[in-house]
Amino acid sequence: MKLLPLLYLLCGSLTAQDIYFVDEPTLTPDGSEIVFSYNQDLWRIPTDGGMAVRITALEGNETNPSISPDGRYLAFSGNQYGNLDVYLMPLEGGEIRQLTFHEADDKVESWSWDNDRIYFTSGRENRMSTYTVPLAGGTPSRHFGENYFNTVHNVAEHPDGSVYFNESWESSLFVHRKRYRGPFNPDIKRYDAATDTYTKLTDWEGKDMLPVIDREGTIYFVSDRDNEEYNLYRLDGNGETERLVASDQSIFSPAVSADGSRLAYVKNYQLYTYDPASGQERKVPVTVSGFEGLAKQQDFKTAGNVTAFDVAHDGKKLAFVSRGELFVADEEGKFIRQLNTGPGRVREVKWLKDNRTLLFNQTVAGYLNWFTLPADGSGEMQQHTNENRNNRHVVINHDTTMAVYFSGRDELRMLDLSDFSSETILTDEFWAIQNTLPRWSPDDAYVAVNARRDFEMDILVYDVDDKTHQNLTETGVSEWGPYWSPDGKYLYFHSSRHQPGYPRGGGDANVYRLPLRRMREPFRAARFAEIFSEEETEKDSVTIIEPRGIMERIEQIGTAFGDQGSLAVVQDDEKQIVIYGSDQEGGKTQLFKTVLSPFEDPKTESIEAKGAGGADDLVTADGKHYLLGGGKILKLDLDKNKAEPIELDYTFRRSLRPEFEQMYYETWANLEENFYDAEFHGVDFAEVREHYAGFLPYVSTRGDLRRLINDMLGELNTSHFGFYSSGDEEETTFGSKTFDLGIAFRADAPYVVESVIPDGPADFYDINLRPGDRLVELDGQPIDPAQNREAYFTRPSVDAEVEATFERDGKPFLVRLHPVSYGQGRDLRYDAWVDENQRRVDEATDRNVAYVYMKNMGGGELDNFLNEMVSEGHNRDALILDLRYNTGGNVHNDVLQFLSQRPYLKWGYRGGEKTLQPNFIPDAKPIVLLINEQSLSDAEMTAEGFKQLGLGTTVGMPTYRWIIFTSGGGLVDGSSYRLPSWGCYTLEGQNLEKTGVEPDVTVDNTMLDRLHGRDPQLERAIEIVTSGAKR
Repeated sequence: MKLLPLLYLLCGSLTAQDIYFVDEPTLTPDGSEIVFSYNQDLWRIPTDGGMAVRITALEGNETNPSISPDGRYLAFSGNQYGNLDVYLMPLEGGEIRQLTFHEADDKVESWSWDNDRIYFTSGRENRMSTYTVPLAGGTPSRHFGENYFNTVHNVAEHPDGSVYFNESWESSLFVHRKRYRGPFNPDIKRYDAATDTYTKLTDWEGKDMLPVIDREGTIYFVSDRDNEEYNLYRLDGNGETERLVASDQSIFSPAVSADGSRLAYVKNYQLYTYDPASGQERKVPVTVSGFEGLAKQQDFKTAGNVTAFDVAHDGKKLAFVSRGELFVADEEGKFIRQLNTGPGRVREVKWLKDNRTLLFNQTVAGYLNWFTLPADGSGEMQQHTNENRNNRHVVINHDTTMAVYFSGRDELRMLDLSDFSSETILTDEFWAIQNTLPRWSPDDAYVAVNARRDFEMDILVYDVDDKTHQNLTETGVSEWGPYWSPDGKYLYFHSSRHQPGYPRGGGDANVYRLPLRRMREPFRAARFAEIFSEEETEKDSVTIIEPRGIMERIEQIGTAFGDQGSLAVVQDDEKQIVIYGSDQEGGKTQLFKTVLSPFEDPKTESIEAKGAGGADDLVTADGKHYLLGGGKILKLDLDKNKAEPIELDYTFRRSLRPEFEQMYYETWANLEENFYDAEFHGVDFAEVREHYAGFLPYVSTRGDLRRLINDMLGELNTSHFGFYSSGDEEETTFGSKTFDLGIAFRADAPYVVESVIPDGPADFYDINLRPGDRLVELDGQPIDPAQNREAYFTRPSVDAEVEATFERDGKPFLVRLHPVSYGQGRDLRYDAWVDENQRRVDEATDRNVAYVYMKNMGGGELDNFLNEMVSEGHNRDALILDLRYNTGGNVHNDVLQFLSQRPYLKWGYRGGEKTLQPNFIPDAKPIVLLINEQSLSDAEMTAEGFKQLGLGTTVGMPTYRWIIFTSGGGLVDGSSYRLPSWGCYTLEGQNLEKTGVEPDVTVDNTMLDRLHGRDPQLERAIEIVTSGAKR
């Protein structure tokens, strides 16, 4: 192992004072020194401040430091092998030992007071649980039982042997979300294993979390109970609380010295201490030596990374965008030049009529605005809009004199390309996300555009001269992506004609065309006469729209099988060629064309175009067609049904610092434009932007950026939020995978079988493993009982087969197994919990009540729900539908429609039994719906709908209050953020994000219930449903 002295020689060229983005402080027992994480390493500093010394330098990130109560050791988490493991080193320097090896992240939390065990949180068997690993090493032990939903974390051991902890996601995954009020709020809880006593010590409706305890048993924690910011509190033995620090800036990551003389925490990304004796808070001045890494330029490639493009009208030049930069090249991509557009992110580019000027949009303070620039780089860039709206999806007319584009959520604008003035031509519900391109008619007389009606897309047509518009479709489903035929006679679109796009996505869509006026089929006699005519036939290019009966003229184009969309139409003499993406062959989306010719049947063929899943970005210039696929510009040959890539191999340079700043503002701007609540939950979101922007100059790693943006978003007190980012600079050399054999081993004997997990790799009749069998060898390697079991189960990849030798009554026997990933092993444990619930219901009701559980509200779980309902649900007298711990999705309507079925008549064959219609009648039977504080998102929609429809009785606890439907946005480097854009309300107008759903019958399941295998909620549901009452 690596030897690391205490005084680590630094080679950096800079000295930074008053640093930011420190985290996770821990104190020496006497409170004289602090170890903290910063810039992916651990540092040590006197409590009074000064020059910090780096004490770790492993590959990857070291975090979560914790000093043992006797001051001899430092435990921490590090991800040098791709995931966080627990490491141990002497505090005064020496060998670093790896104590855990599992693929799941292991996050160090605290120590036992006897200095013998390290507490850590891990998601190896469920979403999260608390474990301890011995100081000497060995297999970790899970605490608080094997129940899948005991998610104890933030554990602090009391000197009396009890532990204090939290259980909520709001104190683990979403600590940075401020001001949450609801049933899944974190409270300070206590459990004493010696007496099997569980106590909930605080009962504030907000967030009480992160307990820490000194050697005298004094308990400190943070809470937002007084001013909606996290402040420091003390908790006495009677459950009374005392605020110690009253700050308008929140406190994170508290720690206390073993002797209780000092506390340390983070505020405004800096280190602070608190002296309990004097009541004084003090900022710790920290100086570090290091270097500025984010300003260093890095090489990036355009090859395979093109995100937008256009071709000049003369067909000789390309303009394209890669990683937010603008480039110009010749048609073959041999000569490429990068254009200087400044720090914003370029998204779209168009050539103007002179074949020398580029129109493009790029971000200014996060919002997209319009610019022009000479394509040869000879002149200055000109900005034409400067507003806090995203201006996007520009389409230039055929005459190259005007353009249309979307602005913000609700405007379609026209841009005059002579002076770049713009005017709003339509105000409607366009949304600022999920737009299709507006389209000019061939004669530039009309613009077709999608606008929202009841969430679905209708096709509106704007008359440029009259400045009026009409809705051509007016259905309750979506008609996406209107595209004019080049002869002006048709509008093409794709649609799932009988399935709305929301909430589930609309199902498979097909391509249709809408004849704009009533047209007769061509006459063969007329065509024959043209053979002998010397006059050239005049082609009608005027667009005429005949509204009468227009929706009755819709024609389907191409196959009815599969999902089609993203279309374009080109004209080849009399032929109309419709190009689109479809998964009709083998389920993989690829490019197809359907050729429509007079006097011939339509002909559909596939096009070889690697990476292209559609054609709505098709560009035609000088008679040639181009589109984008797989990050490459493809030249499309419709005669050969093939698209060849244009090689654009160019290296350019960027540094991450300005890129990170641009990403910050773009994320904020898109949340500002798309957040579902115009009042931003009562927060001044512009002020929030400015506050957190003040820390941008101090960001030194991608982890700092993640932390900063997520903290900014956390101010909204919203569900369904988050910023996600990873980069090559964070990659580690090695990775590891942990496999699962589907065997539960004893906690006190980690190689002895306790049970076989149902449906796992070991659950086969010819294996016959029994409790008490001991694993003694794995793939020929003898097992050392003192070694950590997961070290044997962790390898560079999961093997397809393993050979395990067990011993029973002193006799070895070989078992061959197909291991699964640890994630699949988690799922098996989840399924075992569901199976146990099924067993309890079957046993208590003599199999007369169906039990159906849904883990989430996704398509897979919907299929499982329907399978259960047409079998067990059909054949039994009542139903318990369990949505506890359900993590949401979008199938609420499907579930509720099925449950709402009730009988309306009978029918039968002569001599046969008369049976009911419909076939399935759940609404005619007693139903109980189980919900709890972890039922979230679409589970809450389902629960509210269930109550409104009067389908039965709801039992359990109020739901999470985590229900906003969400979309997302992508950033210049592939990072992403969530957009909580659609609020959900009761029929009376109550916001479910703020109210959740109250059960008809309130029953709690505590940690102690789960620990001992009790389920009062399920027992009450059985009692109610077997009473026969519908509600």
